[in-house]
Amino acid sequence: MEIPSEGTKTSNKGGFRTMPFIIANESLDKVASFGLMANMVVYIVTEYHLDNAPAINILFLWGAISNFLPIFGAFLSDSFLGRFRSIALGTLVSLLGMFVLWLTSLIPQTRPSECEKPNPADCDPAKRAQLVLLYSSFVLMSLGAAGIRPCSMAFGADQLNNPDNPKNERTLQRFFNWYYASVGISITIAVTIIVYIQDHAGWVVGFGVPVGLMLISAIMFLVGSFLYVKVKANKNLIAGLAHVVVAAWRNKHLSLPPSSNIDSWYSLKGSKLVTPTDKLRFLNKSCMIKSREKDLDPQGLAIDPWSLCTVRQVEELKAVIKVVPIWSTGIVIAVTLSQHSFHVLQARTMDRHFIGKFQIPPGSFGVFSILTLTLWVAIYDLAIVPFLSKFTNEPRGLSFKLRMGIGLAISCLATAVSALVERHRRSVAIREGFSNNPLGVVSMSAMWLIPQNCLTGLGEAFNAIGQIQFYYSQLPKGMASIAVSLFSLGLGLGNVLGSIIVSSMNDVTKENGVSWVSNNLNQGHYDYYYWVITVMSVVNFFYYLVCSWAYGSDENVVWDEDEDLKGEAMIFTKPMESQNIVFST
Repeated sequence: MEIPSEGTKTSNKGGFRTMPFIIANESLDKVASFGLMANMVVYIVTEYHLDNAPAINILFLWGAISNFLPIFGAFLSDSFLGRFRSIALGTLVSLLGMFVLWLTSLIPQTRPSECEKPNPADCDPAKRAQLVLLYSSFVLMSLGAAGIRPCSMAFGADQLNNPDNPKNERTLQRFFNWYYASVGISITIAVTIIVYIQDHAGWVVGFGVPVGLMLISAIMFLVGSFLYVKVKANKNLIAGLAHVVVAAWRNKHLSLPPSSNIDSWYSLKGSKLVTPTDKLRFLNKSCMIKSREKDLDPQGLAIDPWSLCTVRQVEELKAVIKVVPIWSTGIVIAVTLSQHSFHVLQARTMDRHFIGKFQIPPGSFGVFSILTLTLWVAIYDLAIVPFLSKFTNEPRGLSFKLRMGIGLAISCLATAVSALVERHRRSVAIREGFSNNPLGVVSMSAMWLIPQNCLTGLGEAFNAIGQIQFYYSQLPKGMASIAVSLFSLGLGLGNVLGSIIVSSMNDVTKENGVSWVSNNLNQGHYDYYYWVITVMSVVNFFYYLVCSWAYGSDENVVWDEDEDLKGEAMIFTKPMESQNIVFST
């Protein structure tokens, strides 16, 4: 069966009917994976007898690996495997990782002997082999995430993308919004029901349920295989980007010809993209023709692609480079979004009664963040966008860059509120005599943690979705998986930065065995930690304003596929004067 080319559909392929299979796969994966991550700090501390700071660092690094690998998975998907195969393989590998983690709870020999002492340092430490087995499950789940995360959303967009439809942009925007909302609902289920099962039925059942859900996820995705539009992988993608860099370096000593001289630039026959833009002009040297007799064969094709590239290849690399400064602003907000482990530790020491005798599990307070995100997506898509469109004639409501900036500002407020709440919680604990009791439950209600979680969710709704849509709009559709995975890469670097901050703070502020991020929250100063993150977030916000200004307008030139080139090249459908490029195929 012939695989449709990028963005095309046959009468019996793609469309909204594929969404149940694709979204079910992503949603069940999120329920399973986040159901494990939400309470993992408790599992590591209580079952493997690690201190708070090392345990949190392990989770930071696990998150970092899970968010780093998708960028490699995206390149592998877009260049070799294709998105369908990448998601299928990722799902199966994630299932294997969850099964290994389930075994650590099922077999007592895979963990240290039980210990009821409140200080993990007083218990038998975990053996190296036991930790290796635990870490191997994390690595397998991260490898699985590398196949699923960068491809699932882009794969869904492949099913709906129809450039001949005048409402195509609005359709894709609604898809991104509601796709992210469905993920939010999945995480809500994970941090409530799955965490509740772990707290009340134990780790064996609590880890076994995600294994079952992941198995269903794999089956659901494979069942819909015959309905999917399966985009061909562009096997020249990575090589093409590398060609531009090498060719520009080889030609660095040459002078650039005038941009208006069409005969000086190399493009494929039939392409209307015949001159490069003036941004990042040093890369233009890779597509300049030095000698037609030496550089081109009788058919007009480049003899050595490492010395001469097409204008399209140059503009694709420029598009990637151009978004990097704005992308870098997402690293610090990723630190803010990865504070869940600290909230769990705080909630364990607070009164968690909600209605009557019902207590919210410590790992479930993140649900307020996800609920806020999901509700905002619904309100924004159904009410705010139509309202704003009446006045601005802008189908997407707020611009992507404005949404990202609002999210950064809200994240600053979220960490400031976290610092104030922790300061009050600590003062109550000391006043009630819990200075030397890290597990003592203070009279302060854990509902105080709700505002900071809601602000975090609102900041994520603005910034994260804005980031994903921005990258998707600015890069070629052939790089859709890479565009989506850029956000994941930022999260990974944010996790690494968060780990460095925690480790440094634990070492630098330690006095008489107690640091700001001590095992005993009442002796430490987690409020100081939050203030450090707040200052970083404020600085990052102003850095974003500079990057946003330097980027310019995000009104975009549309790229379209030239039928005469049969998918081999892309062409401009609007004048080249605009410096902002969006690709649509």
